[in-house]
Amino acid sequence: MAKLIGKNKIYCAVFISGRGSNLKSIFRYSKKKNSKIILKLVVSNKLSAPGVKFAKKNKIITQIVNYENTIKAEKEILSLLKQNDIKLICLAGFLKILSKNFIKNFNGKIINIHPSLLPKYKGLNTHERVIKNKESYSGCTVHFVNKRLDSGKIILQQKVKLYKLDTPKKLEKRILKIENKIYPKAINQILSKI
Repeated sequence: MAKLIGKNKIYCAVFISGRGSNLKSIFRYSKKKNSKIILKLVVSNKLSAPGVKFAKKNKIITQIVNYENTIKAEKEILSLLKQNDIKLICLAGFLKILSKNFIKNFNGKIINIHPSLLPKYKGLNTHERVIKNKESYSGCTVHFVNKRLDSGKIILQQKVKLYKLDTPKKLEKRILKIENKIYPKAINQILSKI
C-alpha cells in the first residue's frame, strides 16, 4: 500500500478549516505506541483557523492554501503531498470539496468524517435537518472519499440518541465528542492490514 516508515507507519496529512478538534484527536492517536501514522502535514484554507495554531505549536508542517483559484490550490497541495510522501489524507472539517481530478491524482487514501449517519443527511446543516425531521438518532460516519459528495464506502459509524430539547448546537457538541473517538479507530481499522 505505501512505503512504511519505522515500524509499520505511514505519513498522514490532516486538512482543516476550523477549530481542529478532530485534528487534535488524530494527533493524540499518532503519538500512541500502536499508532499506524505519523502526522506530518496539516493543510488549511484558513490562516485564522484555531487548528492551524495547534499544528504549528506541535511542530507539524503547516500549509495555508489560497483557494481563490481551485486548480492552482489543488496543484499546490498535490505537490506538497508528494514532497512529504503522504499516503493518507484525513479531512477534518475541511470546507472545500476536492475535485475528481485531485482524488484521481492523489496516490493514497482519502477519508472524511461526516456528522450524520450516512447515507442520510449528506452535505451541510445536518443537525438542523435531523432535528427538523424528528429523527430518533443521528451520529457520525467515517468514510472513504470518492467523486460524489459524502458517498464513499463507510468505514465506521456511531449512533447518538436525540432528545426532545436538543438544539443543533447541543447535538453538534455531543456528536463531536463521538467523532473525536471514532476517527482514530477508523484510521487504525483501515491501516491494520499493513
